Order: sequence, then structure tokens, then C-alpha cells
Amino acid sequence: MKQAVFFAVLALVPLVACKSRQESSPASPNPLASAGPRRDTGAGFDYYLLNLSWSPEFCYSHPTAAECANHSTFVLHGLWPQNNDGTYPENCSNAPGPDPAAFGDIYPEAGLLEHEWRTHGTCSGLGADAFFTTARTAYRSITIPPQLANLGSQTSMPPDEIVSLFTRANPALSRDSVAVSCGHNFLTAVEVCLDRSLHPIACGPIRSCRANTVRIPPPR
Repeated sequence: MKQAVFFAVLALVPLVACKSRQESSPASPNPLASAGPRRDTGAGFDYYLLNLSWSPEFCYSHPTAAECANHSTFVLHGLWPQNNDGTYPENCSNAPGPDPAAFGDIYPEAGLLEHEWRTHGTCSGLGADAFFTTARTAYRSITIPPQLANLGSQTSMPPDEIVSLFTRANPALSRDSVAVSCGHNFLTAVEVCLDRSLHPIACGPIRSCRANTVRIPPPR
């Protein structure tokens, strides 16, 4: 069964919203999957992981979802604090989240917005509005390759080729700052590693999935 990565119904958001970080598999076991989250008081992290979710994969199994009417390609899943040792802080405080209406352009689903704030944003050391403004800036800084932005029919390609498309479309990105996430050999996300000033950096423990090729369905 195809796997949803981006928006989920509110009751399922905590279960699936950030699963792709465990699907990006290195040649050896992923430290992120084995080390697990590390609680923190906030701002105790080394870099950000920007997750750009491939919306058609979600919309395949949720065709009537409101956000699928936009026929989007890559959409913002989250901006996640990470540590160089493969751990990541989560659920760092009970600080209130932002007004969902202020960030409806990047999070049409208010439940996912709240989840991203509670789970990841509270560990950024930023207030809610500042965190999601930073996430918006990071998302808009990445140019989607035209081969994917204008995809009209399903295609397949190796993860390395997807990385190459992104580095050609974004000269500031290097190959080691981009990773491809997949599930059941379908593209689920592209992840970009950024420092706290949103400059691309090497991803360290984050690796692309090990599929020889991944299938990429078009927007529907």
C-alpha cells in the first residue's frame, strides 16, 4: 500500500507526520532510528533538516483531501532540529503555538502545524511566529527542479539522480546536503540540511534511501 507522508487526518498526525526521517536509510542502520529522540530545553541542536514532502504520494491515498486540490508537487512537511550525533530533540516545552491562519500558505492543515510546533518548533529556541517564519523562508529558498515541478506522468529514477536535479536547480546545494526519502520504492520526500542561518551544510548521518530507483507519481 502506498504510504502517506505529508498531511494526515488530525487523529493520525502524531503517528505519521515525521516518519520519513526513519525511511532515509544509510548503508548501515540509521543512527536516527536507533538513537531515538533526545529531550532538550530548546535551542540545543546542531542544524536543521528541511523536509520537503512529495504531495502526490499522500494524495494518491487521500484524493479528496482539501490540500490535494492544489495539485502540488513538493510541500513543506517540517523544519526539524537535528544533532550531529544522530539524535534529535523533541517536545521541548509547552509554549503555545502560532495562529494557524498566519501560516495557512505553508500548512493548510492546522493539526500538522500544531504537531510541528509542539514536536520540533519548541526545540528551536525561537518563538512560534519566528520559527514558522524561518520554516517558510527555508522552504521558499529551495527551487524545485523543473523536471519534477512540471511532472505530467509517472516516472522513475535513482535517488542519486533526484539529488543531482536539486543541486543543478540550486547551485548553493552540494550533493552531501541533500537526501532522498522513499517508501515502498515511491518518492516520499527530499530533505535538505541547513545550518541555523539556513545555509546548506553536509547532512552527516542523514542518508538517501537504498532503493535502486524510486517511482514518482505526478500531481493528480
